[in-house]
Amino acid sequence: MTIYLVDGTYELFRHFYALPSAKNGDGEEVAAVRGVMYSIRALVREGATHIGVATDHVIESFRNDLWPGYKTGDGIDPALRTQFELLEEALRAWGLVLWPMVEEEADDALASAATKAASDARVEQVIICSPDKDLAQCVHGTRVVQRDRVRKITRDEAAVVAKFGVSPASIPDYLALVGDSADGFPGLAGWGAKSAATVLAKFGHIEAIPEDHRAWGLDVVRAGSLAATLTRDRELARLFRQLATLRTNVPVFESVDELASRGPTSALSGLRRRLAVDD
Repeated sequence: MTIYLVDGTYELFRHFYALPSAKNGDGEEVAAVRGVMYSIRALVREGATHIGVATDHVIESFRNDLWPGYKTGDGIDPALRTQFELLEEALRAWGLVLWPMVEEEADDALASAATKAASDARVEQVIICSPDKDLAQCVHGTRVVQRDRVRKITRDEAAVVAKFGVSPASIPDYLALVGDSADGFPGLAGWGAKSAATVLAKFGHIEAIPEDHRAWGLDVVRAGSLAATLTRDRELARLFRQLATLRTNVPVFESVDELASRGPTSALSGLRRRLAVDD
């Protein structure tokens, strides 16, 4: 079987900014939720039989306690925010397995589900449906892959290396050095994608980077400057890596059998009217 793991929060944001506004008879904004539901319906029609969807029930998580600049829900368009819970209602009404995250993030649930599903010998492949770069750390060979459904790109481990210059295991270290503006941490001063990839491709993890920068494989002057930054801010880099490392122990399911499509519930007809969705 193939397991599809969907980033519901990403899908909601994507459709909110891609679709024109649409309100139901009660004046509720519903366009983004409608877009997500059509998108997942397309996934089912393409043959998906086992699906799990993760959402951020709230944007804040345990990571906000670790770094004051970490992303929050501030500034989210109210027309988007009001659709968070509506999306969860719609997903449940359609009979889908849903993981609404509060303490952790949707990406933590996806990472945990990918790890759990890949441990089942019956699973041929796990497909994480999200282009978020932090989820690249979950990719493993061709068994766990990441799919950007908008651009129709699927990345296995070789493709992750080709894109970032490092293996999936080094993605948290890579993000720690270069930063992740979407999540609100800046990385280390002076470190860019090329320098981080060159050094981590050789040494793997921040702890393994030697103090002798002449072994890094970079221009000596450039390496000397980066080495000074890393020496000064190594603990900060470790903190950023902690922010970028996804948890894989979130309780999501006991068996992949729970992800099998069960069909819509009795609540779907009411949800269709609320979303003004036609068959």
